[in-house]
Amino acid sequence: MKHISFQGERGAYSEAAARVFFNTEIQTIPLPTFAEILENTILDKTEYSILPVENSLEGSVGESYDLLYSTSLNAIGEIYHKIEHCLIGNGTLKEIDTVYSHPQALGQCRDFIEKHGMKTVPTYDTAGSVKIIKELNKKNIACIASKDASKIYSMPVISEHIANNSNNYTRFLILSKNTKEETGKDKTSVIFSIKHEPGSLHRIIEKFHNYNVNLTKIESRPTKTNTWEYNFYVDFEGHAKNSRIVEMLEKIKSETLFMKILGSYPSVKLN
Repeated sequence: MKHISFQGERGAYSEAAARVFFNTEIQTIPLPTFAEILENTILDKTEYSILPVENSLEGSVGESYDLLYSTSLNAIGEIYHKIEHCLIGNGTLKEIDTVYSHPQALGQCRDFIEKHGMKTVPTYDTAGSVKIIKELNKKNIACIASKDASKIYSMPVISEHIANNSNNYTRFLILSKNTKEETGKDKTSVIFSIKHEPGSLHRIIEKFHNYNVNLTKIESRPTKTNTWEYNFYVDFEGHAKNSRIVEMLEKIKSETLFMKILGSYPSVKLN
């Protein structure tokens, strides 16, 4: 049986996404932080980690991208998981004045929260917020989490479909010590930093164009070492072991100060 580490409590969206991705019986291991789930896999306590990297409403998960920079694990898969938020608690909607949840979930439900004049309390996890309000046991507080989490903690759902937009998906990466072979429908994720001079990024983007490689994502993050210097996180179509991609990456590497291939994996479409 496969063992997968995820951040949060039982009923977290990460756990649900892992079950969909592997589509078989798995053993999920909940841990408090993103760093700990990766460390668990590095230490061979689990074979895989599942890490949320971006949301269709709130954008990238900064902490995850910073960890991808330093981890020794490889990206071997991705999944887009539909997020369906519920308001969960013991009170009625009129009684609720305070709502607990992970900051990303609070942002994704900002319109609902503001409409009902609720104060927000950030927590470490959506499912964990259900555990917190169950222990507090007050009619005026509620949380935002999944219907699965409400069932696990035997807490009533007050209101469903409360996100700002029903088109709410989170993209997760599956990380492992292993690598994935080429399938013909692959995506590769890389990180690089560039020379601090005019035209540096243009010359790199030009290489993708010259090799007719489709970029599906490019995003910058501060390096955390030098002020106003950035690492670029790039996803593109193709496998890092494909001869054409190997040649392109060699030419790109010559234009960078640092480059790391996070991994190649079968590309999936948003359902």
